[in-house]
Parts: sequence; structure tokens; C-alpha cells
Amino acid sequence: MFTANTTLMLVATFLPLLGALVLLLVPKDQRRVFEIGSLLVMIASLLLSLPFWFGYDRASDAVQWFQAWNWIPALGVKFAVGMDGISLLLWLLTTFIGPIAIACSFKSIEERHKEYYIWMLVLQTSMLGVFITQDMFLFYLFWEVMLVPMYFLIGIWGGPQKLYAAIKLFLYTLAGSVLMLVALLAIYFLQHQATGGYDFSLASFQAMAPIIAQQSKTYQYLMALAFFIGFAIKVPMFPFHTWLPDAHVQAPTAGSVILAAILLKMGTYGFVRFLLPILPGATKDLLPWFIGLSLIGIIYGALVAMIQKDMKKLVAYSSVSHLGLCMLGLFALNPYGIKGGLFQMLNHGISTSGLFLAVGIVYERRHTRMIADFGGLSKTMPVYATIFMIMTMSSIGLPLLNGFIGEGMILMGAFQAFPWAAIVATLGIILGAAYMLWMFQRVMFGPITPVNEKMEDLNLREVLYFAPLVIAAFWIGLYPKPVMDVMDAPVRKLVTQINPGFFAAEALAGKQAEAARLGMQGMAAPAHAEAAPAGHEAPAHEAPAHDAPAHGGGH
Repeated sequence: MFTANTTLMLVATFLPLLGALVLLLVPKDQRRVFEIGSLLVMIASLLLSLPFWFGYDRASDAVQWFQAWNWIPALGVKFAVGMDGISLLLWLLTTFIGPIAIACSFKSIEERHKEYYIWMLVLQTSMLGVFITQDMFLFYLFWEVMLVPMYFLIGIWGGPQKLYAAIKLFLYTLAGSVLMLVALLAIYFLQHQATGGYDFSLASFQAMAPIIAQQSKTYQYLMALAFFIGFAIKVPMFPFHTWLPDAHVQAPTAGSVILAAILLKMGTYGFVRFLLPILPGATKDLLPWFIGLSLIGIIYGALVAMIQKDMKKLVAYSSVSHLGLCMLGLFALNPYGIKGGLFQMLNHGISTSGLFLAVGIVYERRHTRMIADFGGLSKTMPVYATIFMIMTMSSIGLPLLNGFIGEGMILMGAFQAFPWAAIVATLGIILGAAYMLWMFQRVMFGPITPVNEKMEDLNLREVLYFAPLVIAAFWIGLYPKPVMDVMDAPVRKLVTQINPGFFAAEALAGKQAEAARLGMQGMAAPAHAEAAPAGHEAPAHEAPAHDAPAHGGGH
């Protein structure tokens, strides 16, 4: 039986697909029907998703609104859905971005409107499905389906090199998907050997972590690398990033917005759901390599962005740098780092979406994205310049805007785990401010040409689809606590899966520090506590003392 909440979740997820099926029946010359119809469907999906923000139990780390129905019993496949705080935030981000992506397409899409808006709606359902599924077979199905609409959106409505970019995107992502599938099947068959049954549920896969840890190091490393490469391509991390600039530059504006805001987050979400909880031992062994690639991505992406002449390509390479910072936070394997990485994923979805929309505005008016072709736009487009400035400052992490909180937490987590890595990452943040401000200065200030003098400022439609991004940037920057509270419990659970004794060790260290401060070093640690290594749980009566560190980043 469907519960009311689960039904609402499924309706919000599959409503765009239903809308696409309805639009199939509409004659292809009805452009306005496709535009307004798809926008209304996206807005309805967003409105249906909002109750889950208010109804989520922030004290629980369990999957909420969970329900499962047998689908293919012989294979252990179920249609299982539900969300924890991490998947809820990304699900809500997807419903939030959907109407914006549709609204920005009204003027830029000039042909084959029916196919375009149908593919946009299909893509929306496939992305939402990834975040609610709790069955690995279903997860892989949604994961693969979302590649098809994006291929056509770039391949049909993209720029001059659209086919090259679309095929490159498809091949890279497909290669990563195959590696991920190999790792999933390896766990699936190992599970059968260990338990005698077949089960594709996410919970059963994560419960296999102790059994996987008993396998040979070679086996664990191969599985970890399969997951790592599969998700690193999607993020993308260096050196698997080369498909991203081509895809961003050639994609229509809405395609770039969705790619940056949602699709790249699929990779980071995969790390959180699979690699870290299922293979914590192999992850720790390979951590120096993972940290190294994250740092290379941060610095490399920033340096390459700095020399770009095309605004859209500059923003694309900035994503490589920013996502490298997110991965550094996740690989810190502590609450501050992981919460900072997850928080910055949301921030990147807001700020980079705004930047791609801003680039799309001037491209619609001038049909060029070259920085050298602009200058002095703040004189003729003051509203546009103001919004562009806010999105730029959000991207570089200005205090009071959303980017500042995430970057700060990532650096705190990284410094706790690898102080040297935090120092290197700081250089990437400084370079990020340099190339973004330099681009803004060249586009908005200086002498203005006669052609640019004729450019019109934002119209009402454009202001309306920028407004939610601006509001979100300020709201999260000024009051991040509600978002932090949603991810608190799931992050604590994830850290415990990776390091079972982490919070007990922190509690013991806190007691020792407090005792030392009071001048009672000899009483700092009872004999039974001193004997407990960091990898084992402390006695139950010490558990409450570890609440503060996990919540510290959210207050």
C-alpha cells in the first residue's frame, strides 16, 4: 500500500514524465503550449516537494518515507524509495532548478520546441529518481536514463561543435557507468556467497562493508577504483574532466544550468552513497591519491579558468576547481569536511547556475561569449550587472553569501585531517577570486562600444528566474542552520560507518582537554578509556559528549 507521503514523493518525481507524455499529444506548432505547459509542470513538482522540507525529522539518520514493493523477486529487485537528509537536499535542489531551466529557454530555443521541452521533462524525472531510490537496480536504471535526454539536448540544440561534445559526454559517462555496474555486481554476487540470498537494496549493500573488508586487498582496491573512476568521471575530477568544458560550452543555457547544478552532483552523491560507506578501508588506503587528485583539480581548474577568453568556458573550468574542493571535503572523512563538501555542492548548484544564466543573457543579445567583445555593460545594463555581481561574489565565497559557509567548513575539515592539503586548497580559492573578479571587471567596466550601448537590460521574465537564485544565495549565507540541521544526522551516520570510533575518540579528547584546563591531568582519562584505541567505541555513558562537534558547523 502507498502511504500519503510516499505517494506525494512519487507524484512530485514522476509528474514531469507525465507532463512529457501529455505534450506528446500536442501539435508541434504550438510553441507557447510547450513553454507554458512544461513550466507549469515544473512549478507543480516544486510545490509538491516543499512539504518534505518541513516534514523531515532532523533528529533521525534513517531513510524517511521509505516504502518498497517487489519488482523482480527472482533477482532481489524491489521498487524501493525513500530519502535521508542528504538525498532530500539534492532532490529539493533539482525541483528548485527545474522551473528556472525551463524559463530561461523561452527565447534561446528557436526550433523543435516540442522535442526540447519533452526531453527537459524526461531529464527532470530521471534526475529526481536517482535521489529517491533505495534499490541499486533502480538507481542504475535512473542513472543511465538521464544520460539520454542530456545527449539529445546538447546534440540537437547545442553550439557548432555540439555532436562532438554530446558524443564525448555520452562515451565518458557510459564508461564510468559500466565500471560502477561491475562494482555493484561484484557486491551483489559476494552477498549471495555470504548470505545465500540476492538483494539489491542500498541498505544491504552498505551492510556488506564488514564482509568486503575481509576480502583480499587487491579485491578491495579494484572495487574501490571501479567506484572511484565511475563517480570521478561524473563529478568530474582531474584527469577525467575533459568532457565537461566541451559539454558546457556547446550545451544550450538550460543544459549548462542543469549540468552544473544537478548532473555533476550525481558523482559526489555516488561517493557518499557507495565508496565511503561500503569500502571505508580501501578508501583510507588510497586516500593520498584521492586527496592529490582533488588538489590538482582545484589548482588546475583555477589556472586554466584564468586564461580563458570565452566566459562560458571560464565558468566551466571554475566548476572543475569548485568540485575538487567539494571532493577534498568529502575525503577529509570528518564531520566538518563532509558537511562542508555537501553544503558546497548545494552552493555550487546555486552560484554556477546563476553564472551560466548570466552568460546566456549576453549571448542571446550579442551572439558572442568572448570577454573581449564586452566592456562597460554596467552602464547600459545596471540590473544585470548587479545580479551578475551577486552570483560572482557567491561563487568566490564572499561572507554573507552562500559560498563562504561551505568553503570555510571544507577548510576546517581538511585542516583537521591534512593541514597541508588545506593550505594548497586555500591557494585555489584565492585564484578563484582572481579569475572571477578579473572577468567581471573586463565585462562590466571600462569603455563601452556602440554595439554594447544598444544592449537591453533584463526584462521581467529574466529578473523572475534570477530572483530565486539571489534569494537562496543570501538566505543560505545569512542563515545556514536549517540546511545544516537536515544533513547533521546522516553525516554523523556516514562518519560512524567510515570511522566507528570517531565520535568516541573526540569525546575522550574533549574530556582530556577540559581536565587539563582545570589542572587535573591525572584524572583526564580513566584507565579503561586510555586503553581503548581510536578505532573502538567508548563506553556508552560517554556517548552524549560527542553531540557538539557534529552540530558545530550548523550553528
